[in-house]
Amino acid sequence: MTDKISVKNLTFYYGDAPAIKNVSLAAQKNTVLALIGPSGCGKSTFLRCINRMNDIIPDTRIEGDIVIDNESIYHPKYNVTSLRRRVGMVFQKSNPFPKSIFENIAYGLRINGVRDRYEIESIVEKSLKSTALWDEVKDRLDESALGLSGGQQQRLCIARTVAVQPEILLMDEPASALDPLSTQKIEDLIQDLKVNYTIVIVTHNMQQAARVSDETAFFYLGDLIEINATEKMFTNPDHEMTENYITGKFG
Repeated sequence: MTDKISVKNLTFYYGDAPAIKNVSLAAQKNTVLALIGPSGCGKSTFLRCINRMNDIIPDTRIEGDIVIDNESIYHPKYNVTSLRRRVGMVFQKSNPFPKSIFENIAYGLRINGVRDRYEIESIVEKSLKSTALWDEVKDRLDESALGLSGGQQQRLCIARTVAVQPEILLMDEPASALDPLSTQKIEDLIQDLKVNYTIVIVTHNMQQAARVSDETAFFYLGDLIEINATEKMFTNPDHEMTENYITGKFG
């Protein structure tokens, strides 16, 4: 298997306080890596390092490196705009634009230079099909996206992200605000999407991590305690602290 993302001795500081401490791990191509751990342990900060969204936060700095396809994304000459095209992000709270369902997806395509109407329509349809949303919305594409249910809005945001054809999908607790049925649809979707994408997902739901991921990384107070194949992690972890967290003794 090929490493799509390789993280090397990564330490990230807010001011003088390290939020992530000397973390090294790899995510392989076309797999799902789940990040678990208590609130405030550095999971979301780590996720945002992969697309350099932390760059916009004042008084932060980073040590170490993240390599995607053998290229350092923190090299001074690395193009951050192209990075964010390659690394899509889905947030905890769905954030559709106050536009039509169609325009939510077409907007990003136009920003990226797609002008042909037929091509835009084709990609919109393909993106909605890839998120199992097409049959639910194909007759109301001109209606506001804000009229969709919470679960549909989140799938629309995923469709909007995949429309511009990234290589990596970052998901920050994408189902935490959803009902069980919508959550299941998102989980099924993650399994379908990994055929074409490398996915890194932050989740507070251990059962979800066990269901959707190939590997799981356990963070605690900024340290990476353990990374392992998900099945091993949840049945026979290497570290006692991992076992204590997974079995609910703390967290």
